[in-house]
Amino acid sequence: MNSKVAAIIQGRMASSRLPGKILADIEGQPMLQRVFIRTSRAASVSETVFATSTDSTDDAVAEYCDFGSIPCTRGSQFDVLDRVFQAASQLKADVIVRITADCPLIDPTLIDEIIHILLDGGYDFVCNRLPPPWKRSYPIGLDVEACTFRALQQAWKKAGEPQHREHVMPFLYEGVELVRQGRTLETGISPRAYKIALLHHTTDFGDYRWTVDTWQDLEFIRQVYARFNGRDDFSWKDVLDLVHNEPQLMQINAGVPHKTLKDIDERAAGI
Repeated sequence: MNSKVAAIIQGRMASSRLPGKILADIEGQPMLQRVFIRTSRAASVSETVFATSTDSTDDAVAEYCDFGSIPCTRGSQFDVLDRVFQAASQLKADVIVRITADCPLIDPTLIDEIIHILLDGGYDFVCNRLPPPWKRSYPIGLDVEACTFRALQQAWKKAGEPQHREHVMPFLYEGVELVRQGRTLETGISPRAYKIALLHHTTDFGDYRWTVDTWQDLEFIRQVYARFNGRDDFSWKDVLDLVHNEPQLMQINAGVPHKTLKDIDERAAGI
């Protein structure tokens, strides 16, 4: 039986660092549209939905999704684990791919690779980045996380720490010890008995910043899309070639610090 794979893109207007960013224009289309289109191109994804909050600040998101024929669900503003779980439940998904709406360079081939590893290896959770002490090797902004519905449901039932609820997946991999298998894959069993895999790239590009948290990040992304004349069918390796040919592009947001799992939205107290 084929597994139903649902890609769930999470995003809301009330970003702590760049409010309204998910509707910010990038060469004629809002960022959430760019992320949706690129995510939907993954061959192994059965359905892609946008998961925003029920807060009134996100009414504009729901309205745009309706206008643009983007499937949209709404849930808790700060308990993002619940928001994603409820969306996955509605979709009756077997596998969930979590994508964030501030990653407009997300690559469908990477999504497919993560899903294939999860399904072929019988894993509970697979990703291409974990927080320190693990070393990231893909650019920030190409983050893909996938898990089984069973694992997500267990996290939803048992996770109680604020970082578990806001960042969705940490309950599944917290405390895991990984052992590298070959050049590109580390695997291990978490203390909660989840089977985990972390995908690496053979060359380390983990310091490259391709996500959108600040206006500098947004300007970098706009410049990238402008170089491709507003198209969205380019790959992450095309972007890699671009920034290597024009290294000044990455100076636009070189000084922006990246958020960590310790960065919890203070407005989420009590979830």
